[in-house]
Amino acid sequence: MRIENDIKLGFKDVMIRPKRSTLKSRAAVSLKREFKFMHTGKTWSGIPVIAANMDTVGTFEMAVELSGHQLITAIHKHYTPEQWQVFMENSSTNITDYIAISTGTGKKDAEKLNLLLRQFPRILFICIDVANGYSEHFVEFVKETRQQYPDKVIIAGNVVTGEMVEELLLAGADIIKVGIGPGSVCTTRIKTGVGYPQLSAIIECADAAHGLGGQIISDGGCKIPGDIAKAFGGGADFVMLGGMLAGHSESGGETIEKDGKKYKQFYGMSSETAMEKHTGGMAAYRASEGKTVEIPYKGKVGTTVKDILGSLRSTCTYVGAQRLKELTKRTTFIRVMEQHNEIFE
Repeated sequence: MRIENDIKLGFKDVMIRPKRSTLKSRAAVSLKREFKFMHTGKTWSGIPVIAANMDTVGTFEMAVELSGHQLITAIHKHYTPEQWQVFMENSSTNITDYIAISTGTGKKDAEKLNLLLRQFPRILFICIDVANGYSEHFVEFVKETRQQYPDKVIIAGNVVTGEMVEELLLAGADIIKVGIGPGSVCTTRIKTGVGYPQLSAIIECADAAHGLGGQIISDGGCKIPGDIAKAFGGGADFVMLGGMLAGHSESGGETIEKDGKKYKQFYGMSSETAMEKHTGGMAAYRASEGKTVEIPYKGKVGTTVKDILGSLRSTCTYVGAQRLKELTKRTTFIRVMEQHNEIFE
């Protein structure tokens, strides 16, 4: 046993210090980024916000809406090949630049991934997603996937430490998903005691990834638009959102009506609800590491997206960053004891 005594920070522990700016308007800020990926040499451009690969967020309907804003959707892994076929037949040709096929690491997962990529070879992103990215089996699956698909951009996670970021990048991943336990419907920290404050995880993992030419995704922990700005300010290349995009018309999840008000179901993918739905129940050897909640219905996701992107542009004007790429260089975090005035909440 050992103890690390240096302080680790989450989004609630800091604010971004404003700086002198020459920008006259939020309209002068560009949120578009272009990345070149280390293993394929391919480039991608767009706004680096990603809808999480949860079946209550990463839906085909979400992908159609977000692609119009040049945002990515990591499509959840529970659609059938037949559902994929219908979706692709009814989508615009450039949708393939803004979706990722999600997969687990089992034999059936690999077979389904192979089938989908043979059907839709233009899809660029593969998202290999497990709760614990520290297993040797996971690293081997990343290596095998890279060998099989040398022309695809591989996202792999989740981890929270620099050494594991480096191992996964060297194994063949291009982008590492960072975050253990910060999600709004994740109970991993409660059930296991394992986790890492998200902002410190971003800072440390970004440093490791960028040293090798890779990128990271901050996955989880964003409650408000300001948290997204802090994630980018801390060095994240992409930010993945679950709860902030849940509860909309385009989100999955059952719609429930109570006392004349609409709600949508939202749950973690390691929750009992998800296990009952997709695997026939919770295995005897494991515990649920997710919760199920009912979110007041939010309407169309486009309104939320505009609010998020407008807020991010505003952050950039406060620190003088004309492009999102400049935000991390212009960011100074100050540690705080409170974030905002809560009197009317």
